[in-house]
Amino acid sequence: MQLVIISGRSGSGKSIALQALEDIGYYAIDNLPAMLLGSLVDELRNSPTIQTSIAVSIDARNLPHALERFPRLLEELRAKQVDCQIVYLTTDAKILHERYSATRRRHPLTRGRDMTLGEAIESEDATLSDIRNLADLIIDTSRLSVHDLRGRITEQVASHRADQLTLTVESFGFKGGVPLDADIVFDARCLPNPYWDPRLRSATGREPSIVEFLEQYPLVQQMLDDIIAWVERWLPAYRDSHRSYLTVAIGCTGGQHRSVYLAERLAHHLAQQQPDVRLRHRELGIHTPVTATQEPTAETPDHKES
Repeated sequence: MQLVIISGRSGSGKSIALQALEDIGYYAIDNLPAMLLGSLVDELRNSPTIQTSIAVSIDARNLPHALERFPRLLEELRAKQVDCQIVYLTTDAKILHERYSATRRRHPLTRGRDMTLGEAIESEDATLSDIRNLADLIIDTSRLSVHDLRGRITEQVASHRADQLTLTVESFGFKGGVPLDADIVFDARCLPNPYWDPRLRSATGREPSIVEFLEQYPLVQQMLDDIIAWVERWLPAYRDSHRSYLTVAIGCTGGQHRSVYLAERLAHHLAQQQPDVRLRHRELGIHTPVTATQEPTAETPDHKES
C-alpha cells in the first residue's frame, strides 16, 4: 500500500497537490484528522474495492495532541509495511500574506482567536514543525503556478519508487532568497560574473557565449570539481539514511549565469551514476529530468548580440 501525506502551510497549494494525485487514480481525503490515519489504512486494506494508492492532507487544524503524536503514528504505519511519503508544501511568509490579503480569505488559525494574519502564518509553521522535520520531500511553492505544482506532484511523487533516491540539482539567485526546499547549498558568487559584460547580460548559463566566458577561468572548473567531489563523497550516506529526495542548490547573484552553468554540469555528471536526476533552474522556470545520454544544454539564443 502506498500512502502519500500532504501537509504544509495554508495557502501553499495542498488542495491542488491532493487534486493532482486524485486525478491520476489516488483515493484522496482532504483534512484528515491525524489520529485516524491508522484506522483508515486498516479499513482500506480490507476493502476489495479501494485501490492501494491513498493520498491524504493533514494540516494545522488538527488537535495539538494529535500532531504531537504524528511521529509515533508514522512509525506504526511503517511497521505495518505501508510505503509512506510525506510531502510538505511551504511558501515564503511574505507571499502568503499577500495571497491572503488579495483574496480577503481568513487564515484557518485566525478563526475564533485573537491573532493577526502574520502571527497565524508563523504559528502554523511552528505547529507543523514535527511533520516538516519528517518530510521526504519539501516543495517551495512561492514561485510555482498551479500547472507547475501539479506537474511536480505528478512527476516526483506519483512516479517515485520507495527504494530510489530522487536527486534534484537546482540553480537560483540569492537576490530572490535561498530555496526553501534546498537540502545542500553552494555559493558561486565568488566566480567571475558575465553580467558585467553588456553583450552577455541577457544570455543564460545554458548558452554558448556564457559557457565560453566561464570556461576561460580555471577557478570555475576548480569549483565545479570540488562540488562534484563533495556530492559524490556524501551521496551514498544520504542514500543509506533512507532519504527519498535530496535537493542540491547552487546560487549566484541573479540565478542566470554562473549557477545555471554549474547546475547543468553537475546534474549531467551525476546522471551518469544516479538513476533519477532532475535539473531545475528556478529563475529561468525550467524543470526537467536528466538522463545519462544527455549532454549539458548549449542553447542558441533567439536574439543576436550587438
